[in-house]
Amino acid sequence: MKNVKLYFATNRKHEGEDRWNPSSYGTRFSSDGHENLRFGELTTEFHQDEVQAFVDKKDKTGRIGDGVGLSGYFTKKSKQAVIKAYQDLTTEAVEEIQQANNSSFNLFHNLKETMMEKGGKDVLIYIHGYNVSWDEAVGSALSLQHMLNSQQKRDAKDVVVVLFSWPSNGSMMPFAAYRSDRSDARDSGKSIGRGLLKLKDFLNTLYCDAKEGKQELCNQNIHLLCHSMGNYVLENGLKNKLIGYTKGSVLPRIFKNVFLCAPDVKDDALESGNGLSRLHEMASNVTIYYNDGDLGMEISKYTKSLSEKLGHTGNAHPALVHNKVQQVDCSRIVHGIVEHSYYLWATVNQDIAQSISGMEPDHKKRERKRNGQNREWVLT
Repeated sequence: MKNVKLYFATNRKHEGEDRWNPSSYGTRFSSDGHENLRFGELTTEFHQDEVQAFVDKKDKTGRIGDGVGLSGYFTKKSKQAVIKAYQDLTTEAVEEIQQANNSSFNLFHNLKETMMEKGGKDVLIYIHGYNVSWDEAVGSALSLQHMLNSQQKRDAKDVVVVLFSWPSNGSMMPFAAYRSDRSDARDSGKSIGRGLLKLKDFLNTLYCDAKEGKQELCNQNIHLLCHSMGNYVLENGLKNKLIGYTKGSVLPRIFKNVFLCAPDVKDDALESGNGLSRLHEMASNVTIYYNDGDLGMEISKYTKSLSEKLGHTGNAHPALVHNKVQQVDCSRIVHGIVEHSYYLWATVNQDIAQSISGMEPDHKKRERKRNGQNREWVLT
């Protein structure tokens, strides 16, 4: 048996009597409000050979890597996980507290130490989609971490995944769950925005300390991956928190790559004046992965509105989005059970790993080709 650790932030309500050592997290917001965040880590055990079997599994087309199946495996393991939430005194403080007593500082500090291990590791912040329980969110995050770090990604660098989990229902009634989750995702936007502002402040302090010789920079990158309705959470975080609380005319550059996977937002969301139009300010590269056979996008389209979704058709007007934004059509290779969670699967997951490692978009090792325009690709 081996142990695996997962760092997390959540605005879900804890389950169990001890909020700092909960048994799990539920489907409601934290009792301290939907903007409240708990930062922490969990550990669970797994069998290396069982995990490797998913990593090495071939589908009928010969593509390697069953991250969707691995997500289910880790979902079960999550039920036995030990959870430690970093204690935070800010809600109870009557006077100024030391930075070390701030739970977000503890998370970022521990991440920095992890990023400096074994030649360096990048961090990938992961925001899950709708109809996802806490255990399923943990399962997807651990699967994502293992898939990106698997031996199939020889060109990739090691990655530490940090889960942001919002109170998605995990219901078996998709249409009812979708409506409820849409509202919770909107309200969770301020929470993820608040978390990113905390990260910005930590990085600013780190850079200032490094200039004065007080700390050493890890010189690694931070990335962001949003799946499905997690993109709607991000959109509302930008509109309702980050933009209003950022000094100056430009949002902070935090990420090397932002991956919008099966994004459940309108297909013009990245165009000027819309919810994600300023996302490019926060990253060096923004990549959209979409699939025109995605059933999840059909549920979204006919439950919320009749507007096309970015995760179904890609950008409505590619020429009107910033030149940092590229899109990848996965429709030719994604089918069946992986049609909505394909960011965990084989070729798509490998493409994400190659971007994290800094591989050029048109590198010969990539399984993609140009689709007419320079910033449009098709996975083959």
